[in-house]
Amino acid sequence: MKKILEKIFLNEHTVLILIFLNCILIFVQDFEHIPSFVAYLDNVFTALFTIEMLVKVDYYGWKKYWRNGWNKFDFILITIALLSLLIDMVDIRHNLPLGYILVLRALRLFKSFRIFRFMPDINNILKGFHKAVKASYVITFTFMVLLIIISVLSCSIFKNLAPEYFATPLDSLYSILRLFTSDGWYEISDLIVSRSSTGMAIFTRAYFVLLMFFAGILGVSLINSIFVDAMVSNSSDRVEKKVDYLTKQLDILMKEKERTPPDTGAGKE
Repeated sequence: MKKILEKIFLNEHTVLILIFLNCILIFVQDFEHIPSFVAYLDNVFTALFTIEMLVKVDYYGWKKYWRNGWNKFDFILITIALLSLLIDMVDIRHNLPLGYILVLRALRLFKSFRIFRFMPDINNILKGFHKAVKASYVITFTFMVLLIIISVLSCSIFKNLAPEYFATPLDSLYSILRLFTSDGWYEISDLIVSRSSTGMAIFTRAYFVLLMFFAGILGVSLINSIFVDAMVSNSSDRVEKKVDYLTKQLDILMKEKERTPPDTGAGKE
């Protein structure tokens, strides 16, 4: 039995098929008129993934299993998914509010994240992402601080004119982020202008134009450019390393050729 389980669950193609089928099941289970057994099938997949984890731990040993980053990722996702089984194993409707039940049920979605490990070249993508985060975290943090300052300032200026957008710093932060998406950004400023005096209307338009230009356009574009450049440079670094390696190999071959005496044909009859 142990050999059979190892043959099934140590096969990456089998695991990929299980993950793909579970993704489809998660997608359809919230549609209307879905048979009740669909939810139980999702629990079956959770159980299968748990068996897979236990088989790998037994086969590789805990230390070797845990050294692999993807195994850590799988372990965390499976542990989270196991919490969703509490919905069916325990009648928690009398113990927890409905909101907690919905949160536990939503944890099932995390199982679908395991499909990321099978994406082509995913390790290089993650390395590039990590490099991009390191390259841009200072300016991103600075931008976030600036965003908070702008939100507090906007709240102080406009909370009486547009309380639906700037009543609190949190509301103001949300409204400023809406502006930066450039989707109907003028609607908020036009509303404030319609409730303002002539002088305040001029100030409001100037305030939002400067805000959109320097923070919404230049600021966001700068962060995007740094992030994308760092992601692309990861691929460029790999190409440069390969070119350097080939150049060194070519130099070695050229030196060996120079040390080898030419064949003059002497001694041949």
